Amino acid sequence: MQTMYQKMDDAELASALADLKAQVAEVKARGLKLDMARGKPSPEQVDISRPMLDLLSSSADLTDEGVDCSNYGCFEGIPSARKLAGEFLGVPAEQTIVLGSSSLNIMQDVIVHYWEKGVPGHTPWHKLEGVKWLCPAPGYDRHFGLTEDLGIQNIPVRMTETGPDMDEVERLVAADPSIKGMFCVPKYSNPTGVTYSDETVRRLATMECAAPDFRIVWDDAYAVHDFGEKPEKLANIFDFAREAGNEDRILAVASTSKITFPGAGIAFFGSSPSNVAEVASTLKVGLISANKLNQLMHVRFLPTLDAVREHMERHAEFLRPRFACVQSKLEEGLGGTGCATWTHPNGGYFVSFDGPEGSAKRVGALCKEMGVTMTPAGATWPYGEDPHDTNIRIAPSYPSVEELSAALDVLVLAVKLVSAELASEERA
Repeated sequence: MQTMYQKMDDAELASALADLKAQVAEVKARGLKLDMARGKPSPEQVDISRPMLDLLSSSADLTDEGVDCSNYGCFEGIPSARKLAGEFLGVPAEQTIVLGSSSLNIMQDVIVHYWEKGVPGHTPWHKLEGVKWLCPAPGYDRHFGLTEDLGIQNIPVRMTETGPDMDEVERLVAADPSIKGMFCVPKYSNPTGVTYSDETVRRLATMECAAPDFRIVWDDAYAVHDFGEKPEKLANIFDFAREAGNEDRILAVASTSKITFPGAGIAFFGSSPSNVAEVASTLKVGLISANKLNQLMHVRFLPTLDAVREHMERHAEFLRPRFACVQSKLEEGLGGTGCATWTHPNGGYFVSFDGPEGSAKRVGALCKEMGVTMTPAGATWPYGEDPHDTNIRIAPSYPSVEELSAALDVLVLAVKLVSAELASEERA
């Protein structure tokens, strides 16, 4: 589809370019300093968890179902926290481990475990000639960094409206035994906001893989992060995998980082009984137990998944106006121009935005010149290489609505100017 600038005659385009450049100069003179780079909860969101800090005092009972949370032991996590983890991940409590605050750290530990020791009964991955990993894209840059750091080759797979392109995924994993795993953010994916369809979940759990030690990192980071009128439902991948005899394939993680305090929550790992035992045996070498007092504080504040959902409705009150602002500003500024498309998520923390081919890096640089920091263009693709240079991740959660509105005005202006410049360059 052509942009509005490609449809203009030479005189109209020259006039539009001059006007847009003048507007950019005016914005630069304002000295803005706005940040939409990462998906952090706003300070107001963080504050709603402050009452949790009052639950443990010097006189508090520090036991959980007979476990003394003030002393060593109970590596897998306290009983109440494991029950909550099971509700999050869709597995029995005994198939979970509750650790520190970072699910990303759990993912790294598990992948490094297979890299160094291998899946039981199989060659350690570092001894193989080459190891590959599937990365739905646009996707989460920190995922890509985990495998890239080990020298694993990241292979992008196109995201669709129902999840990763399963025809492509199935073709790749069936043909290549060096493909050992895949990242998935199955609900409100980062950054597209897509929730995987039941059919996508089923195919992932049951597909034929050339590598018998193939693993799916099932990062359910936004399991309860709904803000739309009707929460989207994600099928339980363990149900499909168990029926197909593939329960070992799934490595599920989640955390409370965007539920209570970022960087100070609790993180969950869930998988098959054999996987949990194997991972625990390695982690126990370097960890006697995680912070059980933090686990106790969390489960007293949020004892069940229903309590978590009630808490998340309070988060949604802050997120709804911010995401509504994104939609209204983009539609007002770019609707009908042919210069952009964007997603309309019902939950999560991001909006995925696509401009004309060859525009994203230029848009990001221009926004920075005008005082708005965006997630670097290309970050949503492995190695930072967006093949068409179109995608930008919008993170609306942290700024105030007023700041967000101003930042989006800058983004719209940058997209328009870059689109006009591209149209002009086509004619040169």
